[in-house]
This record gives sequence, C-alpha cells and structure tokens, in this order.
Amino acid sequence: MQVAHSQSNTYHDGVVRQFSIMAVVWGVVGMLVGVIIASQLVWPELNFGLPWTSFGRLRPLHTNAVIFAFGGCALFATSYFVVQRTSQTSLFMPKLASFTFWGWQLVIVAAAVSLPLGFTQGKEYAELEWPIDLLIAVVWVSYAIVFFGTIAKRKVKHIYVANWFFGAFILTVALLHIVNSAAMPASFWKSYSAYAGVQDAMVQWWYGHNAVGFFLTAGFLGMMYYFVPKQAERPVYSYSLSIVHFWALIFTYMWAGPHHLHYTALPDWTQSLGMVFSLVLLAPSWGGMINGMMTMSGAWHKLRTDPVLRFLIVSLSFYGMSTFEGPMMAIKTVNSLSHYTDWTVGHVHSGALGWVGLVSMGALYYMIPRLFGQKQMYSVKAIEWHFWLATVGIVLYIAALWISGVMEGLMWRAISDDGTLTFTFIQSVEAKTPYYMIRVLGGLLYLSGMVIMLWNTLKTASNGKAAVAVIPAVHAHA
Repeated sequence: MQVAHSQSNTYHDGVVRQFSIMAVVWGVVGMLVGVIIASQLVWPELNFGLPWTSFGRLRPLHTNAVIFAFGGCALFATSYFVVQRTSQTSLFMPKLASFTFWGWQLVIVAAAVSLPLGFTQGKEYAELEWPIDLLIAVVWVSYAIVFFGTIAKRKVKHIYVANWFFGAFILTVALLHIVNSAAMPASFWKSYSAYAGVQDAMVQWWYGHNAVGFFLTAGFLGMMYYFVPKQAERPVYSYSLSIVHFWALIFTYMWAGPHHLHYTALPDWTQSLGMVFSLVLLAPSWGGMINGMMTMSGAWHKLRTDPVLRFLIVSLSFYGMSTFEGPMMAIKTVNSLSHYTDWTVGHVHSGALGWVGLVSMGALYYMIPRLFGQKQMYSVKAIEWHFWLATVGIVLYIAALWISGVMEGLMWRAISDDGTLTFTFIQSVEAKTPYYMIRVLGGLLYLSGMVIMLWNTLKTASNGKAAVAVIPAVHAHA
C-alpha cells in the first residue's frame, strides 16, 4: 500500500466561508424586499409615489435577490464544500474560486442598482441588462473550471452523486443563460433580444422553467444528497435510485418549459409536448424525494432533538408537494383556471420557501460551525425558533395564495345568465385583500427567522476562527 498525498493537505474553505456568510446576508435582504412588495399589494401608499420603489421595479429585485443572491451564494458555498470532501482534494485554482466570489457579489450589487433604476430586459429571471449578463457568463465559466477541475484531480475513483447534480446544474445554467441572453445592445443599458415574437417567448420559458429545474432543483438536490445523509448519519437509501433519478430528471426537465405558455400563440403541439413532459417529471422528482426521506430509515427519532435535520427533512416534504403540484398545474384544463392567478405565486413560493429555503438553511447550519471550528451553532435554541417561524410562515403564505388564486380564477370565469362576466376585474382584486394580509404575515414570520439566522451565524463566526480542515490520506494500491 502507498499513501497518495495532494500538494496541499488542507481544504480551501476560505471561499466557502465567504459564500456561506453572504448567503445569509442576501437572504435577509431578498426576503425583506419580498415583504415590502407584498405589503405594497395591500397598502399601495408604500410605493411612496417614487419610480424606484414601485412594485414593478422592486419585484424583479426581490426574485433576483432570493434566487441568485441567496440561492446562488448557498449553491457556490455547498458545491465548493462538497466537491472537496467527496473528492478528497483541495479546490482547483483557488484564486479563480476567489474571483467567482467577488465577481458574483459584483453581479448582485449591479442588479440591486440597475433594477430599481428601471434598466431591464423584461424577461422573467433574466431581467439584467447585457453588461451584467456578460459578467455572469464570465463568473459562471470560471465556476465550471474550478468545479470540474477539482473533480478531475480527485483522489478517489468514484464521483459521488451530489457532484453529478452540481455538475449538471453548472453546465445547464451556462447553456440556458448564454442562449436566452443573446441580445443586440442599443446602448450601455439597453438591448433588444436576438429572438422575436413567439420564438422569444419559447426561448425565454425554456430558460425560465429550467432555471427552476436546474438552478433551483438540481443544484439543491446536490445539497440534499450530501447533507441529509451526513446530518442523519445514515447512508443514502438507494444509490441506484439516485442515478436513475438523476438521468430521468435532467432529461425530462429540459422539455417542460412550454407549460408556461398554454393558451398563447405558441403552437398547440408544443404546448401539449410541454404538458406531457411535465406530467412525466413527477416520477423522477418523487424518486429524489423518496430517496431522501428513506435515508432517514432508523433515524426518525433524531427529528425530535435535531432542528438542523428537521430543516432538511421538511424541505423534502415541500419538494415532494411542489413537484406534485407543478405537473398538475401543467395540465391544460387545470392551467386554464390557475394561470395568471395567485395560485401560481403560491406554487412558486411553496418550492422557493419550502424546498430551496429550508434545504439551504439546513446545509448552512451544518457547514457554518465546521467552517469556524465550532461543535455547533452559537445557539441551538435559535435554530429551533428559526425552524418554527419559517414553517408557520410558509404554511400561512402558501395556503393564503392557494385560496386566493382558486377564488380569483373562478371569479374570472364566472358568467351570468345573459352571458356577461359576473364580476369585474376590480372585484376580484378586492376579494383577495384579506389573503394578501395573511401573505404579509407569513412573509414577516419567514423573514424574522432569517434575521435570527443572521444573528446566530455572526455570533458563531465571531466566537470561532477560520477552521483548517485536513484532507484525509487516501490509500491506493501500489
């Protein structure tokens, strides 16, 4: 036997610490903007009569902040953490990894300045103008070099399944971003899409739904496949299922985008194709959810005492619920009721707050003490409080919008005996007001949990010091 030593015998965790802290900071910022715009829908005076604080400008700021700032930083942090430990080697090109951190923060700040000023391409999840898009592409290609370079120099033959999901997410987001953002600049802050009409809509929702499928699903499944077994101290329930789940998910997701364009100018066959693939998508999605849940076999009792594990497992229940609801809403007859209503907003937040938010928080609560040389977070009681505030907040939020959305859809389609619409549009808006108030309350609870997490994180970091994690020696046959 001989021992193979890497050039450096410690992991490069500096960039992981940076991304972890900023994930929590941006989480508070993004969710605060969310609560502000939810409040504006109840009390329009909160626009303050200013263009920069209007709902139309703050809403894309909110989506970009929670998806790309909070979610993005969490994905960078966990993927860099996981790929080193499952490959038993340090990061490839650590200086380039550091560039991805500073480059990504620059993207976020540029978005936070340009969106309230009204510089936008008007594309969902792809609002940022072309100079920022170019910076995103450069940072993302650098990210791919660091991630796949680390896998290439791994000290173990096997590539753990979490890295398959992280790798698919990185490659696909690069493809989606570069193709959808193709544009002709007219000035420094104005450009026109390279596509026109229905092609533009199709490319946008191929991007938009796969931003959900890869940025907000595949990447976070990579998180789930590492942190659930680690925190539960149990092996993944079925490794075979994880590989089948992986290939089925990434193949099927790519075709589901047209379900965002039911009853539009998109050709009918394309809408139907999107619907069929969306229904097929239920199987691989639930394969992943079941695999995560069954990993808990023999460890369910730990949920009583371990709030970090509770975050991870409850996130999986929301993942299962959202990935049942999504295919159902893609069925044309259901979509005719749900589309353009609050039901869609409720569905998105069931996935975003319940799945993406909770699994990120669980993963960060696992990593942060270890990154700062602590046995656990500064306050375990605070993690308990965060869990219950977040969970109750999500339930209030999504239940209010489900009820509001179904009511809204039914009011829109109600017809009187003489063939005229029973309700005016403004009546449907008035009817939603009480549910919007409940949404604000749910959002406030969720935000307050995030503020507690920020306090807990800063206390843990300030009490500890940058921990040096040694790479275990890898034994290989001579």
